[in-house]
Amino acid sequence: MLGNRPLSLYIHIPWCVEKCPYCDFNSHAVKSAIPEQDYVTALISDLDADIERFQLSERPLHSIFIGGGTPSLFSASSIKSLLTQVLSRFEHKADIEITLEANPGTVEADKFKGFCDAGVNRLSIGVQSFASDKLIKLGRIHDSNQAKIAAKLATESGVTSFNLDLMHGLPNQSLENALDDLKTAISLSPKHISWYQLTIEPNTIFHSKPPKLPVDDVLWEIQDQGVKLLKEAGYLQYEISAYAKPGYQCQHNLNYWQYGDYLGIGCGAHGKVTDTSTQKIMRTIKVKHPKGYLDNQREFLDKLSEVDEGDRAFEFMMNQLRLHSPFSAEHFQKSTGLKISSILPLLKEAQQQKLMTYEVKNEKEFWLVTQMGQRYLNDLLEIFL
Repeated sequence: MLGNRPLSLYIHIPWCVEKCPYCDFNSHAVKSAIPEQDYVTALISDLDADIERFQLSERPLHSIFIGGGTPSLFSASSIKSLLTQVLSRFEHKADIEITLEANPGTVEADKFKGFCDAGVNRLSIGVQSFASDKLIKLGRIHDSNQAKIAAKLATESGVTSFNLDLMHGLPNQSLENALDDLKTAISLSPKHISWYQLTIEPNTIFHSKPPKLPVDDVLWEIQDQGVKLLKEAGYLQYEISAYAKPGYQCQHNLNYWQYGDYLGIGCGAHGKVTDTSTQKIMRTIKVKHPKGYLDNQREFLDKLSEVDEGDRAFEFMMNQLRLHSPFSAEHFQKSTGLKISSILPLLKEAQQQKLMTYEVKNEKEFWLVTQMGQRYLNDLLEIFL
């Protein structure tokens, strides 16, 4: 039987100053004034439609994440209006995690503090690199100094914590370059660092004009040395690309990876909602283009589909195996509605290949991905396809 899962909210703001050559997100370069008020109104109408569609008025809200695009292009007053209306519709903890993505190239001191006053208590700053030549290659509009200033302003703004988003495996990047970036990030004392390898995605400029990236041996050395550096600095790796000081893991992203529920509102946003009364897991995709989204004041939904029972186990494992923490048979059953016996032969195969471990603790069964499983995650996931 499916059980109740935590419910998060993702809000997509699609505008940015420039489209980066590696970006495959639904983002659109600003060509004129952003219709902030109209978009906030549309977001709330979109949310109300989802609340009614899935009968969510009684479910508490676990977390909010405002992503993009570049949400920090919006004014603090628009963010406050948005959050006030969202929070009035749900029960929630007083300290509910509310994250807003920010670009160092669009940030001013009063804006960060304004976001904090509006209710944001966690900032995620898209630094990507502190090397000027790498930032230019990545199409970023900020420089190294602006990135450092943004971290300082985040510290002074009043938010509970902030994340620095950092890439490695960049064009022509050496091991020393990558570790220098990481050392600079650590020196700025964020509570959380997202550190991940650049990948070339379809429908991006980098895909049509591929840059020269480091070879596999260098990429592995960067990963190996970087993880050690972060550990020595007191950052715990709790997910493939997420490192946090104790107690500062991103609760919103944890809910994704633990196969929790989330509403997605805004242009092209995706959502997943469990209906325990019908024993169905539903997915939503919203209208992608800003013009179409704003013109569709009564219907923001582009696609509504059910997650087939045959796909639930793989979806669960695809998310859960990113985490460096075990999952239980009970958690699997509540999340998927399936018994653990449905994947037991596959779990045993993963154990035999030393990609996962199994233990019984307090009469409960637990499975955990090994270091080898983390390194060869794609091979591990293929077992569950």
